[in-house]
Formats: sequence, structure tokens, C-alpha cells
Amino acid sequence: MIAASLAAVGTLSACGPSQPEQTGTGWSYTDDRGTTVTRPERPQQIVAQVSSAAALQDFGVQVAGTFGPLVRDDGSVEPEAAGLDPAKVTDVTGAGYGEINLERLTALQPDLLVSGKYAEYPGLWHLVEDQEKKVAEIVPTLGVQQSGIALPEAIGKYRELARALGADVDSPKVKADEQAFHSAAERLRGIGARMKAEGRSILAIGGTKEEFFVVVPGRNPDLDYYVTELGLPITTPNNPDQASGGYYERLSWEKANAYPGDIMLWDARSVSMTPEQMMQNPVFANTPAAAAGRFAEWDAVAPMSHASYAKIMNELADQLESRLAA
Repeated sequence: MIAASLAAVGTLSACGPSQPEQTGTGWSYTDDRGTTVTRPERPQQIVAQVSSAAALQDFGVQVAGTFGPLVRDDGSVEPEAAGLDPAKVTDVTGAGYGEINLERLTALQPDLLVSGKYAEYPGLWHLVEDQEKKVAEIVPTLGVQQSGIALPEAIGKYRELARALGADVDSPKVKADEQAFHSAAERLRGIGARMKAEGRSILAIGGTKEEFFVVVPGRNPDLDYYVTELGLPITTPNNPDQASGGYYERLSWEKANAYPGDIMLWDARSVSMTPEQMMQNPVFANTPAAAAGRFAEWDAVAPMSHASYAKIMNELADQLESRLAA
């Protein structure tokens, strides 16, 4: 299950464009599964997977409930839910991965449930198949494509859904967030050019007690954007694990030095090890980047919004500049 959770950084094959519609006879929206969701009126009481909820909030849509990783054991908000105030939403997450507390969900009297959609998985993100069927008996579900496409396009899908849900997505705040996104992207573009000129590289990694992972940037909308559009030199591993969707190469810890990297971009989700934990492995600890403490944080499944990624890219730029100077 841990490997599956790490895999869910995934990719999506393209579906048709979403089509919102508000008419005198009700509200409808064709999602990225090709499913047309209809309601008697525009949904007001919305439940969403945490990163979807945070993205919608950044575009002006408030959600009533969330599911998925919300708060860490130390009380801090999960990066996946960045921007949400746990006190202002009802957590309807169930006991196990992909489960919903159906009683809490029903009590909210929801009009719509929103989550991301990945091609390699049959249903919606953070909903196992039997749970999705039970949820659909309570509330219509809507899937949003958030990988296998460029990061700006993925963000745009949440913007258009927010528009369909009645938000003012052309507000001064949203426009300022978009400008901040582009400014942050330019910072990374400059760092990428500098790193390439100096012959330096980045390795995106994760780990569990059993295995070391080298992430495939092309399978993640953010990393792919950083590489193809902004020029960050993130290494692609040679042997992605196709059985797990090709998201990463799986290695034993004895081979944690298989790929060089001047900076280690580590998966900051709680399902993956921290740099301190990974450093307990002597093979990894002796790599030049690890030995020098050249780590930068990767928020692997962050909310798809301009506000979210403006903050993420600026923080990444700060970390890269600091590590390159070390």
C-alpha cells in the first residue's frame, strides 16, 4: 500500500474538455472521466479530496468537507492540503486508505464530491472501488484530471471547475496569484539555466524502510513542467517500474547511490522517509549531496492552483539557491 501511495503521483491520459453549464433547468458539468454530473441547481455543499479542496478554495470555492491526508501527527497541515484550515472543514476520511466515513459524509448533506483522477487507477483518487460505489449512492462524484498534462493546464482545470461552481476566478486576488506563479516560474528558469551551465543536476527521490525510489519527472505535472518548460536539470532514471505505472525506479538501499545528483529533491509526504531517516542508510549517507546536506523539499501532490504553486516554486527556488551556494 505504501508503494501504491507513492505511485499515486501518476499520470492521466487526456479526456475531453470539461463543459460547465448552468441553465434554467439545473446545473451540469462534464468531468474528465467523460461523465456528465447534473444537479437541480449549482452545488453549494461540496466535499473534496484535500488537494482538490485546497485548489478550489484558492479559486474562491469553499468546501464543507474533505477526505484524505489533512493533519499530521504533530498538528501541522499536510502539504497535500496546504491552505486549508482543518477547523473550517469536516474531515470525512475513513479508517483505511481510500475509505470514507459514510455517516459523516451523509450528515453533511453534500451536493457534490470532487477528487483527482489518474489513468492507472480505476476510480477517483483516495477512493477505493467499493467505497466509490457507496459514495455515489449518497452524492454525485466529479473527477478532475491532474496529471499527464502540463501543470498550467492542470491548474486551469480547477479554475474552470471553480468558475462553474460560481466563483469569481477573474478577481484581483486570482489574477495576482497567477502573476506570482509566473514570477516564481521565472526564478526557477534562471536557476535551471545556471545549473545546466555549471553541469549540475537534481535527483528526485523517496524512500520507505524497504526500498529507495528515484522519481520519473515526466510522470508528474510539476516536475515535468520544471524540466520541459523551466529547464531544471532533474534526472530521469533508466528503469522505471512499469508494474507500478512507471512513476519511479525502485532500488534496494544497497543501490541508493546508483544515480548522481548535486541536489536531492525529496518527497515530503508522510508516506515517504525524511532526509534524516534516509541518512541512516550508509550507502545513501555517503553520496556527495547527502553528505553535504544538499536537500530540497518536493511537495509531490500539492493543490493545483496558482497560489499554491507560486508559494511552492518560490520556496523551491530559495532552497536551490541556498544549496547551490553551499
